[in-house]
Amino acid sequence: MSISPASPRLAKVSICLPTCNRPELIANCIDSCLGQSYGNLEIVIGDDSKDTRTQQLIAARYGEEPRVRYTLNQPPLGQARNVASLFERASGDKILLIHDDDLLTTDGVEKLVSLWTRHPQLDAAFGDQYEADHGGAVDVDASARLNAAFRRTQDAEGLQPLPGRTGLIQMFPNNGWMADARLVKRIGYKHQYGMCCDFVFGTELCLAAREVFYLHDYVSVYRKTATSISHSTRGTTIAATVSAYAFVKALQLPPQLEPSRKLALRRLAPIVVSVHARNRQAACGLKIALAHLYTYNYGLSARFYYHLLMLARASLSARQQAVAAAAVAAVAAAPAVAADPAAVVKELVNELVTDRSEPV
Repeated sequence: MSISPASPRLAKVSICLPTCNRPELIANCIDSCLGQSYGNLEIVIGDDSKDTRTQQLIAARYGEEPRVRYTLNQPPLGQARNVASLFERASGDKILLIHDDDLLTTDGVEKLVSLWTRHPQLDAAFGDQYEADHGGAVDVDASARLNAAFRRTQDAEGLQPLPGRTGLIQMFPNNGWMADARLVKRIGYKHQYGMCCDFVFGTELCLAAREVFYLHDYVSVYRKTATSISHSTRGTTIAATVSAYAFVKALQLPPQLEPSRKLALRRLAPIVVSVHARNRQAACGLKIALAHLYTYNYGLSARFYYHLLMLARASLSARQQAVAAAAVAAVAAAPAVAADPAAVVKELVNELVTDRSEPV
């Protein structure tokens, strides 16, 4: 898609960059921000690191760069509060969020900010994401699949008919987006949603926006790293998916967005069922599965029976765990038994097979 030239008064863009214990990655991210074809910007960094390696790197490498504004948070603020503090410190007309392990394409900022010249009522804009490995090497085929999975396709380009739908169905990315600074500051990041704060923010932003534009062009690079927060918590009961499910279920929505809620739950509910199964919470998982049978094509999906099997194994495992705990307690209470009560407890069932579902 062709991009109109920027207006005579260049809007100032604040690139907000939260970081934590990843000095080996953040330099690439900062360099991608400083290398933008769009000049009127600042890079606001909030560092939650437990040591000073990132602080020393930025002082040595970017100490003379006036566009870099760095703060070491003492004590650390946590993911949501760190991002919220960056929004408050931002002085630009527009805000763009990028995580420390991701990158911006060279003209990403220019492509997004120029959309406001054609759509003055625009509140938020986003584009496609490349997918790259830990070293930053882009996989073109994987990138196409990533965007298609989140409904970022050519036929969807343009102003979104229902802005709120864009956030609900996870079409709106977790970073690499640009939005009006006043709206971003009003919505803010909410720490009570834990690992799900990115999704909650994106949904609330789109629900509040007058206009949201999707640009079918690459503006950022999503780098898959084993140290990401979502990777380290995936499969646990604090996973972003579990919180996202609860958030979507509780939302008060106008009637025209109910189909979008259903579409969002179609993606989320089976993943949450799998998480409960892996954490031996069979009753919770079964309740969610039966409440969302449409996500399994009303029993015509092989995934439904796979999840039922997982839940059955979780129920059996939970009973075995209860028996084992009782045995440990009994052995510990008996003075005639050997000092190591764990020696009489049988090994529990092996870890359940990981459900290869889409991440939030």
